[in-house]
Amino acid sequence: MTQKVAVLGTGKIGEALLSGMIRGGWAPSDLLVTARRQERADQLHARYGVDAVSNAEAAKSADTLILTVKPQDMDALLRELAPHVPADRLVISGAAGIPTAYFEERLATGTPVVRVMTNTPALVDEAMSVISAGTHATGAHLTRAEEIFAGVGKTLRVPESQQDACTALSGSGPAYFYFLVEAMTDAGILLGLPRDKAHDLIVQAAIGAAVMLRDSGEHPVKLRENVTSPAGTTINAIRELENHGVRAALIAALEAARDRSRELATGNG
Repeated sequence: MTQKVAVLGTGKIGEALLSGMIRGGWAPSDLLVTARRQERADQLHARYGVDAVSNAEAAKSADTLILTVKPQDMDALLRELAPHVPADRLVISGAAGIPTAYFEERLATGTPVVRVMTNTPALVDEAMSVISAGTHATGAHLTRAEEIFAGVGKTLRVPESQQDACTALSGSGPAYFYFLVEAMTDAGILLGLPRDKAHDLIVQAAIGAAVMLRDSGEHPVKLRENVTSPAGTTINAIRELENHGVRAALIAALEAARDRSRELATGNG
């Protein structure tokens, strides 16, 4: 890898990305990091052998800048970066809800911007990273973003108009599964199981179901029907889920997440 990449605001997701890049073959000498606290910068340098620099230094020397700060901190970061970012730098944003136009307005005219929504399974190399091009980003810029984020999972290109829906479905998606596991574990306790056994049963069921969804090629309805015997236990459970409007609640929840993503894009934080 000959391109120099800087990860700015290296928190948990930024560190996961950095670690994934190194495992994927990027040399630490080609990577830079920035952090708000010197202690954090020193930690990243010791852990990965990468140089920790200021935001201005990163902007001047890296070919690709990956902005991983929180959405509410992005405006201050861009004000700091703007005087130092030439128009030939690729800027990748991982901030939820912020459109590429926001960056294009604040950086040099013609700056290529790529928007990426990843999720927390990046920490275990099972992320889903959704990638969209800004006005000046080319196919080569998208490919570079894919090369970077492939180190922590899968990538998918979508039009930017679909990013809010992807945020609701995938960016927030892991939380819905954690919520479901929590509820099912509580149900297991109610049914008389110790918490640790209920947890293990549900987690393994979730892992097995996910692998079957990924690898079998079957529609989820077909996989569910394979478990659902006539007059059996599963169909009785499914009936109760439908009676309590679980399907409608999930649809409403994802719509609410999408709407909040749109609000963040307009600055209504």
